[in-house]
Amino acid sequence: MDLPVADFRRKRRHLSLPIWSSVLLMTVNIALMAVLIVLLARQSSWLALTLGSIALAISLFGISFYSFLTIKEIQLNRRQSNFVDSVTHELKTPIAALRLYLDTLLMREPDAADRREFYETMNTELGRLDRLINQLLEVGRLDAIGHQTEPETIHLEDLLRQCANAACLHHKQEFNDVFRFEVAPLALTSRRLLLEMIFGNLLDNAVKYGGKPPKVTVHAFSRGRNQVVVRVRDNGAGVAPENRRRIFQMFVRGNDELHRTKTGTGLGLYIVRTLVGLLKGRVVVLDAESGGGSVFEVTLPGRQLDLPESEHRETRSRVSELVLSAKEKSEKEKTE
Repeated sequence: MDLPVADFRRKRRHLSLPIWSSVLLMTVNIALMAVLIVLLARQSSWLALTLGSIALAISLFGISFYSFLTIKEIQLNRRQSNFVDSVTHELKTPIAALRLYLDTLLMREPDAADRREFYETMNTELGRLDRLINQLLEVGRLDAIGHQTEPETIHLEDLLRQCANAACLHHKQEFNDVFRFEVAPLALTSRRLLLEMIFGNLLDNAVKYGGKPPKVTVHAFSRGRNQVVVRVRDNGAGVAPENRRRIFQMFVRGNDELHRTKTGTGLGLYIVRTLVGLLKGRVVVLDAESGGGSVFEVTLPGRQLDLPESEHRETRSRVSELVLSAKEKSEKEKTE
């Protein structure tokens, strides 16, 4: 525990140095200028007094602005350091697990049940490594994502249920036990990949940071004639008010990397905010009305569909079949 504490104190000292330096410079500046102003006032040098006051104001502004930029740079460096810590941890963990199981398989011949468990764990860790690498690549090409395909009309509920099913498979949860949907018949005209990344990240986070067991409510409705609103609510610890804007920035995580309890790089919400902005929408964190948890609201250009109830039921049935087939496929792979 000595290393994390020392590291934390070192970071605090790095931040306090420019603050106290700026305070000292401003104090000395004000003192010198005050003496100068008094001397000029006694000599009735009003022109020099005016110029001295302007110089004082400019110098104070310059010192304050320089201090602001210095502190912002230190905070950015700290976030980058946290990001490097996070990525290093995320890369080393699956590699260490793979090495452990491969060494075990090389040293001795396990029985069929143990060998099956080893293979499943190695496959899980490879999937985790693949997701991390893909997410890092996505951040580098956010502006170009999805431009290889043309915009299409997408039924929102189909998309949300598919993303929710992927989140459940990722975290090994039962779809019907976790998710509850209150979705009107809505459509968006957009590139599918962008929407999959937006809602995939939000729903995956909702399951990851939800309670035990996680419970997620997805509510979608129209606002006016040309806007669609999607709210994703979980039953986790929630987001502190002071962090609700910061969590959408790159390199920002809720806790220090040395003390975190959840895996991930902290890039998911940055990807969400960037892609929502590309679609001329917005994403915010709202107060939960009751029961705690987090509420993420995404507003995008869209419209409500005038679907017959029979067609709406058919759409939900088709998505349920997709969820069921994915679940059966996963269970089949486990039994083989």
